[in-house]
Amino acid sequence: MSIVVEHEKRRREILERALDVFMDEGFEDVTYQKIADRCGITRTTLYLYFKNKIEIFNFSIRQFLQNLEENFVQIRNEDGLSHTEKLIRVMTMIINSLEENRRLLKVIMNYLLYNSREDYDPDYRVRRRTVRLRHILSTMLIEGIKAGEFRRSVNVKKANELLYGLVETAVLRLVVLRRSSVDEIIDAMKLAVSGFAAKP
Repeated sequence: MSIVVEHEKRRREILERALDVFMDEGFEDVTYQKIADRCGITRTTLYLYFKNKIEIFNFSIRQFLQNLEENFVQIRNEDGLSHTEKLIRVMTMIINSLEENRRLLKVIMNYLLYNSREDYDPDYRVRRRTVRLRHILSTMLIEGIKAGEFRRSVNVKKANELLYGLVETAVLRLVVLRRSSVDEIIDAMKLAVSGFAAKP
């Protein structure tokens, strides 16, 4: 049992250090050897945990998204909050998390640009990775409609696209435009969510 625990602990440590290497070097310039060096292990030992740098990169992103999802579920299950408050909290948490992880976003953008040179569809990759996020947002919208807090006429698919578009805008502003804050995006999101509200 303790061998499994130690293996997972080492794996997490490798992911954290590898992410630093990706952030420092950019996806294209990272080598398997650079990751091993940063982790203080040999390439052979690194192969016991991950088969290549793409697998390490994908696990890093998966870990980031998994942490976000756990927070979404916690907010969704919180008692005493309206559906509007829950949706605003989830969206605020997502946008703030993007701001806190700006370096990771930069690496992801670098990766997408690197791979877009080949016959590669970055939109498909991003949508595949964020399908659970979109599902959670849709579920929250549907729950708000069923509870009578959001208008019945709210088109869930379009509302979801609006909210997700704000997330994409936050990424663009943080990484490409290098804005220091996402406060305007949070204000725009709150305005959008208030527009879903049913009239009393």
